[in-house]
Amino acid sequence: MISINTNPGAMTALEYLNQTQGQLSATENAISTGETVSSAKDNGAIFAIAQNMRGDVAGYAAVSESLSNGTSTVDVALSAGQSISDLLIQMKQQALSASDTSLNTASRQALNANFQALLQQITTVVQNAQFNGINLIDGSTKQIMALASADGQHRVTVAAENMSLSGSIVTVASTGSISTQTKASTMVTTVENSLNAVNAALASLGSGSAKFSIQATFVQNLSDTLTTGIGNLVDANMASESAMLTALQTKQQLGVQALSIANQAPSIALSLFR
Repeated sequence: MISINTNPGAMTALEYLNQTQGQLSATENAISTGETVSSAKDNGAIFAIAQNMRGDVAGYAAVSESLSNGTSTVDVALSAGQSISDLLIQMKQQALSASDTSLNTASRQALNANFQALLQQITTVVQNAQFNGINLIDGSTKQIMALASADGQHRVTVAAENMSLSGSIVTVASTGSISTQTKASTMVTTVENSLNAVNAALASLGSGSAKFSIQATFVQNLSDTLTTGIGNLVDANMASESAMLTALQTKQQLGVQALSIANQAPSIALSLFR
């Protein structure tokens, strides 16, 4: 039937053209954002899963930062502990030299002066061995904890080691002296015991640093895996999208032509009245 009020052909052409326009819009959005699912309206379920995974990745970024701070704090303590170990070796040498019975008073006093300087240096090292306000070797804290999981429920803990003078590790008193042969002989044993204890404490701190490093590596790998998973869910295949764009643009042009042809149908009615 020829009608000027109803044009089925035009309505059909318009319907398919609108479908093509919608597909073209989705393809253009995928190309511009690089994602096939960039919002909840694209695919609500996939978007929700991706957002949850993004939350985990953000959490692991905080975990990595916490572990890095912990590692740096322990590394500072290790560096200071190694310096203390070196100083104790020098102190042992000074005390051993001062314990020589054939040494004259002036020489022993010179050795004692060096010994006192080394004692002061240990105190200086201990006081300055801090990172981000935390000192693991002056007795001000018992341990350091870092995040280990994205939900904050798990932590990695490293115990502190008090290496201050007159402590349980460095038993050399802050007033220690090797001014006499007797004191020097006693000090040799004290320094040697302290040296052994410091080295044991360094081994413990080293194990703690290794824990932080192992957990940091694991967290980074896990974060990378999640990021890859998010990409698999939402990222657009640009080669496929490029081919689809070309096809849809061609389909759009054909749709416009089909609609134009369909719109010419009512004009046929004019020929009936000539």
